[in-house]
Amino acid sequence: MKKILFGFAFLYLLIPLGCGVYSFTGGSTGDAKTIQIDYFPNTAILVEPTLSQSFTLALQDLFLRQTNLKLTDAGGDLHFEGEITQYRITPIAATAEQTAAQNRLTVGVRVRYYNRLNEEDNFEQTFSFYSDYDGSLQLTGSVLEAAYEDIFERITQDIFNAAVAKW
Repeated sequence: MKKILFGFAFLYLLIPLGCGVYSFTGGSTGDAKTIQIDYFPNTAILVEPTLSQSFTLALQDLFLRQTNLKLTDAGGDLHFEGEITQYRITPIAATAEQTAAQNRLTVGVRVRYYNRLNEEDNFEQTFSFYSDYDGSLQLTGSVLEAAYEDIFERITQDIFNAAVAKW
């Protein structure tokens, strides 16, 4: 009986130690304490005025929610910079009257990532995603907000995965 109790006590102590290197998000920030996410200007041919600020805030928000890193304006252990390189609206389905039945908004972002603590992790990569919406709707108001939400969720998660989850 003592051996069984000793075995359970031993396992009880080992389980938390074994799980210490993992996080619920699948990301590992190593010894990093701070993160710097610069403003992502819109250099695309078609410029949407609120896109840069909305994207930058979405990326900052994701890292602050899913890591214990502190946001800093300069000298961050992890540093993101880049620009929005694509903002395109294209028809993807037509009606019999030769009008768009469905449109697609595509956003592309070039990201440069620097890990000051492990320079082997540095990368420059372009991430893009799209959102489809009904061709009879204007890309304003709630339609634009819903499209941004879909696109930003995917792009920011892809950036997170590339930087700290190594997926």
